[in-house]
Amino acid sequence: MREFGARACLIVLLSASSLEAEELPLTRNVPIPDFQNRTENATPYNFDAPPEGMFRRIVLAEGFDEELGFQRTHEIVPVAPTEQFTAGPKPIFIVFELHQHYQSFQVFGRCYPDPDTATGGLPVVAEDAMYIALEDQTGYLKLLPTEGTWKPGRYKVEIHAGEQINDMSLMGTMRFTITAASEFDVPAKSQ
Repeated sequence: MREFGARACLIVLLSASSLEAEELPLTRNVPIPDFQNRTENATPYNFDAPPEGMFRRIVLAEGFDEELGFQRTHEIVPVAPTEQFTAGPKPIFIVFELHQHYQSFQVFGRCYPDPDTATGGLPVVAEDAMYIALEDQTGYLKLLPTEGTWKPGRYKVEIHAGEQINDMSLMGTMRFTITAASEFDVPAKSQ
């Protein structure tokens, strides 16, 4: 008797679920573009602006410090972030923090005179690269002028990520200004 009751209960449950499934309304055929990203809502990526995407933060600075992070990792933090530097031999640092990544790669910085203010061709004034390991979340690029000293003017740094620099590796650009050294910055001459 119990077996008959269990079978009857199972049949009632299965038939009730099939009845409910038949009563559900069918959805209309929706065109594929309704499920895709609409082009009118998407903004194009600006390669002539500071990089976004994998960079959580990226700044120009006069230096950097290395601190111990809360997960006991070495974090590189900017010292005196600015976009204006004085002429001279001091390096310019680009300090960045990355979102989580699942592969090692390199970050490249290639510095040119700003095309809006430069005359003639655009020679590479400074460049650097940093290898980012899987566990790295911060890093820096150290830009030293190839001629030994920064000349006053406006400069543009192309930021690339990948294994080499090419058209596809460009992530964005950063700009900074070098101002003439004031009389206080120039060391006194010994007599």
